[in-house]
Parts: sequence; structure tokens; C-alpha cells
Amino acid sequence: MQQNQGWVRLLNEQLKVKNSSYKIVNASISGETTTGGLSRLPGILSKTNINHLVIELGGNDGLRGYSPKKIKNNLLQMIKLAHAKNIPVSLYKIKITPNYGPRYNKLFEQVFIDVAVETSSNLLDFFVEPLITNESLMQQDGIHPNAKAQPIIAEFVAKQFAKIMEK
Repeated sequence: MQQNQGWVRLLNEQLKVKNSSYKIVNASISGETTTGGLSRLPGILSKTNINHLVIELGGNDGLRGYSPKKIKNNLLQMIKLAHAKNIPVSLYKIKITPNYGPRYNKLFEQVFIDVAVETSSNLLDFFVEPLITNESLMQQDGIHPNAKAQPIIAEFVAKQFAKIMEK
């Protein structure tokens, strides 16, 4: 799928039509881990005027079986960097496939809840969850949404962001 087919572009189009006071800047890299995000975040924060940081990272860490403690530490450090610049943060809950076992999955999912609580960050619902059981909206890997799913994600995220921006 091309980047211009993704939900971020679709959401920005919606925001433009609505004359919204904000736009989404997508600083993601496909396959990124929390370690990669942490290493890139200082540069992103120094080059871009950011009013609110939304972190949607951790899925690739989980798929690689990284330690939940490491994931949590990376997320905490990212949020600390944002807070040092007085940038509020929202964090997406992330879930991974169940084949890692109930113990790892529980520890993994708890990371996002704990980080949000510890940093007083907004915790957003996992935006892929409504799509996972619909094979027609998922790529063959069963993990990533396909192009048909992108408008649905854009709408879901738009509703979440509207609540954030009201604050």
C-alpha cells in the first residue's frame, strides 16, 4: 500500500475540508519499534512545531518479542521528551496476535495502560481492533489493515482526535 492511500492522508483531507485548526504530521516509519521512535523523536521535536504528540508504537516490538519493560521504558522516555517541551501526549493502546501466549500478551497490553497512567497521557483505543476480524479489511498477513480499511481508520481516529482537541 502506498503512503498516500493511508488513513493519515485521508484524515488530513477531512480536516482541510472542515477548515480544522490542526493537521496531522506523520513521522512514522514502517516497521518502526519504540527504540527507533525514541532515537528519532528528539530530531522530530526540534524540527517540527508540534502542539500534541500522538504515539502509536510498540506493535513491532511485541511482534519481535521485546521485553515489556524495555517497551515501557522507551515510551516513558519519549513522553518525557515531549513533556520537557510542554507538549501533551496521547498514547495508542496496541495489541498483538495471540500466538505469543496469554502471559506475554497481558504484560504487553498492560504497558500502555501503565505508561498512560504514570505520565497522565491520554490513552486511545487500539484503532485496528474494529477491523481485525474482517478479513476483507486486512492484508494477507492478518496484522495490517489494507487500503479498503483506511477510510474506516481515518473516521475512527478523527473521532478520537476531536475529543483530544476539545481539551
